[in-house]
Amino acid sequence: MDVIEIKGLKIFAHHGVFKEEKEKGQTFFVDISLEVRTRTAGKSDYLPDTISYADVALFAKEVFTKKKYSLIEAAAENLAEKLLLKFDLTKAVTVTVHKPEAPIDAEFSDVSLTIRRKWHEAYVSVGSNIGDGEQLIADAKKKIIEDKRNIILKESHLITTKAYGKTDQDDFTNGFFIVRTLLTPEEFLHDLNRIEAELGRVRVEHWGPRTIDLDIIYYDDLIIDSEQLTVPHYDMCNREFVLKPLMEVAPHKRHPINGKLPAELLQDLQNNS
Repeated sequence: MDVIEIKGLKIFAHHGVFKEEKEKGQTFFVDISLEVRTRTAGKSDYLPDTISYADVALFAKEVFTKKKYSLIEAAAENLAEKLLLKFDLTKAVTVTVHKPEAPIDAEFSDVSLTIRRKWHEAYVSVGSNIGDGEQLIADAKKKIIEDKRNIILKESHLITTKAYGKTDQDDFTNGFFIVRTLLTPEEFLHDLNRIEAELGRVRVEHWGPRTIDLDIIYYDDLIIDSEQLTVPHYDMCNREFVLKPLMEVAPHKRHPINGKLPAELLQDLQNNS
């Protein structure tokens, strides 16, 4: 990935834990690195095919001074997020905030914080068998993108499938979303759980009927096994209603553990059954 860098952007702002820092302000220096593919601009020599560093600098100064923060961690986090949302060619951004006038009772040359933030791809299986499944799935999609840090990149056609696990219940309407997100896996899971609750899901019976079910199947190529989240989804390879829509929206996406494509996973499942 190519990198556009701005170093030592001088900004006078009012960030700091102490009252006088917020009142009097001080000088900060900000370094910004934007990861972006510049091949098209390099061939076309056309500014709209890349990111204007002048626009980045002006935007960064505006964002950095709009609000007063106690911590440079918060100022850097907000700036990184706003840059990713503003300049949509950017895949990732690194922000370093230098605070050379920090109130430290010792001799020093600089205090700085560096963070890197990027867009991620979350692969979400969606299903419903209580109420109007198509409408509930549409409502779930709407709620996901109400958070500007989420963008729906692709969505599958909806299919009707028999219930899985507990079969004595109504058929399900199932589909799949690929979501571009700035949220961490845990944040994204929390967001999906909130949406499920808002759409009336009540967790009473394992594999029981539900108004809406939103499962993270993949998150980038990460392998996660925590108390809160398992990615890839632990049971995805046994679920035809996951693999068929996944095969539609991401036929070339390989399972990060076994390396298999959705079509290969579906064939294995059908052979075993």
